[in-house]
Amino acid sequence: MPDGGKKLPGTYLSDKDLRALPGLVEHTPEAKYMFSAGQAQSRFLQGLREGRILGVRCPRCGRVYVPPRSYCEYCFAPTGEWVEVSGEGEVHTAVVSYISTFRERMEKPEIIAVVRLYAPGYSGKGDEYEFPGMFHKLCGVSEEDVMTGRVIGMKVRPRWRPPEERIGSVTDLECFEPVKS
Repeated sequence: MPDGGKKLPGTYLSDKDLRALPGLVEHTPEAKYMFSAGQAQSRFLQGLREGRILGVRCPRCGRVYVPPRSYCEYCFAPTGEWVEVSGEGEVHTAVVSYISTFRERMEKPEIIAVVRLYAPGYSGKGDEYEFPGMFHKLCGVSEEDVMTGRVIGMKVRPRWRPPEERIGSVTDLECFEPVKS
């Protein structure tokens, strides 16, 4: 029973009953595609391969975007001034995930966080929800740290994969880990 033992309203179907439903089409598409990251994302990914986190600054309002955007989402001005952020920042929010990216239950959960990155010359304009940041794995903390809120505001830095293992992907950054003082 998929509801963890609780009886939910509705009728459960067996796999056999589900497959007998009219209109069900079983087909595994064999589509192949290519993805173009575009200029901004390509440079961002190249930076990750080099162990750097790059963003862009809006020349009109000064906002810094990480990951980079071609246009400022606030004032619609084209961006273009590249800035390198240190990678250090603080945890804005975090969750404990028990489901993999393949939607399978994991034996050991992962902790996923939104990290507010420190960007040179950018104060954040006092906006709580608009900042250069990344959504990524958080390591070196426990589930309890997340559930009790101890991770919120925690200072973190990137943990990079070894240079020979980097491929120009967001996974080149293995995770963010706490800064030990």
